Amino acid sequence: MSELLSEKPPRCAGVCNFMCHEKCLKTLRKVCSSMTPSLVQVPVAHCFGPAGQKKRFCCVCRKQTEGSTALRCEVCELHVHADCAIFTCADCRSCQLDGILEQDTYHHHWREGNLASAARCEVCRRSCGSSDVLAGMRCEWCGITSHAACYLGMPAECTLGRLRCMLLHPACVRLDSRNFSKMHCYRIAESCSHELDNSDDADLSAAAAPASKDGQPAASESGKQFLKVFDGDDAVKRGFFRLVSITKNEEVVEAALRAFYLPDDPQDFELHEIGGPQRLHSDDILNRNGSPDNRNSLKDGGDSWLLRAKPRVTEVIKVYTDWPKSGVAFISVSVSDSSTTSSVLAEVLSKLDRQEEDLSKFSLLEVCMSSKQVQRQTLTPQEKLRDKLREIRKVSLRQMNQTRFYIVENKNRAVRVELLIGGLPPLLTTEKYTQLIEEHLAIKSHLVTISNFYLNQGAVVLQISCFAEAERIYMLAKDTSINNKTLTSLVIPAITNTLGADVCPLLVFVNPKSGGLKGRELLYGFRKLLNPHQVFDIMNGSPLAGLHTFREVPRFRVLVCGGDGTVGWVLGVLEAVRHKLTCREPPIGIVPLGTGNDLARILRWGPGYSGEDPYHILVSVYEADEILMDRWTILLDAQDVSEDGKENEFLEPPKIVQMNNYFGLGIDAELSLDFHLAREDEPDKFTSRFHNKGVYVKVGLQKISHTRSLHKELQLHVDGQEVPLPNIEGLIFLNIPSWGSGADLWGSEVDSRYEKPSIDDGLLEVVGVTGVVHMGQVQSGFRSGIRIAQGNYIRLTLRKPIPVQVDGEPWIQPPGHIIISAAGPKVRMLRKSKQKQKKSSANMRDGHSDSPSSRDGH
Repeated sequence: MSELLSEKPPRCAGVCNFMCHEKCLKTLRKVCSSMTPSLVQVPVAHCFGPAGQKKRFCCVCRKQTEGSTALRCEVCELHVHADCAIFTCADCRSCQLDGILEQDTYHHHWREGNLASAARCEVCRRSCGSSDVLAGMRCEWCGITSHAACYLGMPAECTLGRLRCMLLHPACVRLDSRNFSKMHCYRIAESCSHELDNSDDADLSAAAAPASKDGQPAASESGKQFLKVFDGDDAVKRGFFRLVSITKNEEVVEAALRAFYLPDDPQDFELHEIGGPQRLHSDDILNRNGSPDNRNSLKDGGDSWLLRAKPRVTEVIKVYTDWPKSGVAFISVSVSDSSTTSSVLAEVLSKLDRQEEDLSKFSLLEVCMSSKQVQRQTLTPQEKLRDKLREIRKVSLRQMNQTRFYIVENKNRAVRVELLIGGLPPLLTTEKYTQLIEEHLAIKSHLVTISNFYLNQGAVVLQISCFAEAERIYMLAKDTSINNKTLTSLVIPAITNTLGADVCPLLVFVNPKSGGLKGRELLYGFRKLLNPHQVFDIMNGSPLAGLHTFREVPRFRVLVCGGDGTVGWVLGVLEAVRHKLTCREPPIGIVPLGTGNDLARILRWGPGYSGEDPYHILVSVYEADEILMDRWTILLDAQDVSEDGKENEFLEPPKIVQMNNYFGLGIDAELSLDFHLAREDEPDKFTSRFHNKGVYVKVGLQKISHTRSLHKELQLHVDGQEVPLPNIEGLIFLNIPSWGSGADLWGSEVDSRYEKPSIDDGLLEVVGVTGVVHMGQVQSGFRSGIRIAQGNYIRLTLRKPIPVQVDGEPWIQPPGHIIISAAGPKVRMLRKSKQKQKKSSANMRDGHSDSPSSRDGH
């Protein structure tokens, strides 16, 4: 980069705005951002989404990002302005094997800048972070940080850091993804890419020239004039240009190359006037002689110019190898007008001392490493390389800078793409599911097989042996509805059973709608810290997608980020598909994002998420203790029951629900129902825990004068014995010692008639409340509920319709019978270690710098 620096300190690069002291030039190791494509090891596209609110610096122009136009990659630490995104290349983390370009060892994946100000260099232990400029390097796998002058001296291979024991190693994940974008492969909601899609149609001149207050370029400012420059035919067709500002005594072509972040020699390029014969060469300087003709032709950007490469007699291309143990990254080959794909392959093999091998076993692959998608094309043996280079440059010079060639061995590897199709009617026969798939998706039986049926979930898994067929089914399913319900379609990776004996990968479910925007930020944080293939947006495919992906993993843990309802959802799906999992009882941890979070409270995960560093959360999960918890099955059999208790006709089919926390009838459930209906009417208002609790108080005050003789409306039997009920308005069955956002409804008083409650004792506590005032006193800690019974088999007879709720999900239950019994084996839960807070400060960094999440500035 030193040749791009001006003569006055501090020195500034003309292309990427890099600045440094003159005395620091001798230690400069970081290349210009225009040279980033040359550093890519395995091309991997980015997944752009709207950026957060924290201060960041653009990885292209190195200036601060701000406002709604900033973008970030959902998988790595790339931050850019919206109009700089097209100048990035496919240098994201490689999180899987795709059978095309692979690597046998995983090196550090370095990203420059956006470190925490307290970050320290792994080599010299001095501060390497900055909140003022883009400085310092960080590995996006293990999280170690270093100076740009120090990181090249570190071992190349990455150990994946302290989280390696819960991280899904990229070498263990295989996904044939040729026809799918990375957004599809990582199951990232399509709305996240909306900002970037819009930026593709934006005027790219925004960052290329200053504007006056009325939004027009300030043409007369500081003697500058402007050119509207296109970098190829594709840019002209789309109307994408850079508005290049040029001062006196500045070369026109050099300024145009700088605007497009191209590192090439200006002597090899020229500007063509669109619609006219005039050309500007590299030796033309704007207003060099003060010529009126020059000023008239270029003033105020009134003319459009096309940046073209001059014809070349010969040129050199770099051919990269796709086998990692070749010992060289690329081979330089000189090509002329007579050079063909075959002749280039022969020369490359000769330089690799493999000239004796059959040339037909190799191909030349053209790879375009654009930021959004990596495009690959196999060249025909007789294709002229010079013609191919001219064609690419004619279309786009920027595309040429992001294009490289690979020599690859021809392999007849079987294609296998897995799609999870959801949204089907549940509880059908396998024959009926096959019929629905064939009818609505028109699958080709010789290319597609149904490998798994999930009857309870209304989902099937398709194995497809053709990329084109997989892409067709994927897109068609998203536009198909059955019984007025749109199908879902997800690409599922295959996890090979090559995990180390000490590895217990973490399967993460995040509900982005919980906790306001905190759920989305956690989703982003965990994708960066772990392999994105182990992090699932639970609203995009349900928990089934993650459990099916991990079905053959011998040992894993689960982290659920959401409220009690989300935890119950995951536990319910786990129970339904447990028989198909190799690890049938994975322990489950919680990040509380809901309103009550009662289960998270008793497992020590806290009353609610308050912005804790995602890295620290993962360490807490790693150190958590495994405990058992009871689950209960509730059978609701709605029948018309007469006053004498005799059963008459059925009112509706019986249904079964699972209960983890508590089951309530009466006033407790009625308040939950009113809250639920209010949230359905205005869901956008229920985005904070404080507001939700306020609504609970409001509906409670409305019921304060309500009276209900619940003992006259139902009959209770516990363990076969009828239990008389006092005069109460609400009846609650507790599985955990936390109710209504942390209240101790059972109480702490010792009573010889009852055992001390525990979440794994196989018993339910039966408690009554006399009304809204009593409930308020319990939640304030002034009183406890009325203890009624304790047992493991409950039978209720309802004589009238009564509001009921299971773990916060309310409805009106018709008259009939309700039976509560233990639900099979106990589930394994993760309880946060008591020692965690004491030892975290000493052990968290494990000899390294700040946690990888401190890259967010936490």
